[in-house]
Amino acid sequence: MTTLFRNRIAAGQQLATELEAYANQADVIVLALPRGGVPVAYEVAQALNLPLDICLVRKLGLPGQKEFAMGAIASGGVRLVNEELIHTLAIPQKTIAEVEALELKELERRDRVYRGDRPLPLLQNRTVILIDDGLATGATMRAAIAVVKSQHAKQIVVAVPVAPESACKELTAQVDQVICLLKPTPFHAIGSWYENFDQISDDEVTRLLAQS
Repeated sequence: MTTLFRNRIAAGQQLATELEAYANQADVIVLALPRGGVPVAYEVAQALNLPLDICLVRKLGLPGQKEFAMGAIASGGVRLVNEELIHTLAIPQKTIAEVEALELKELERRDRVYRGDRPLPLLQNRTVILIDDGLATGATMRAAIAVVKSQHAKQIVVAVPVAPESACKELTAQVDQVICLLKPTPFHAIGSWYENFDQISDDEVTRLLAQS
């Protein structure tokens, strides 16, 4: 039986030990993908004495199968879609546009709630550690990477507790380093690898960001 993470806090603490080389470095910043990535990233940022912020990304889920991504959108007008999947499943453009409009609304709402008047962090010439509670297809992380690249980061590190080997390999070609603690086969859903995988509330996200 593959070891499970007790919860996101424990996963973040384990991830921090793999990222110790980045501790106390003035040009390093931790960016979490809300909501699930925030408690994981908070533990990393606290352990390594690094600033924490968020990278707002929304998955474009298939109608009726929201967990299965046909693409993703992110702050700053970033939009990535899986053209091959859309073609294979013959998903109408109207359906994609409807999903995108809904997710854009949620992206804007989260920006208001989580960031308020705080300015976006400056990423130019910095090492950015992107953290989520896990990867399935990697669509949202690819959108986050596109955001960070557009701001001319010096180095990009993707760090997650759990992901399929295929997603890690794909991202390795796009960033400087990928750190993943668990690469189970077969993969199943991210939540399968946590004993406690409760939904994270907006209040918890804002509390952790304020504490950091």
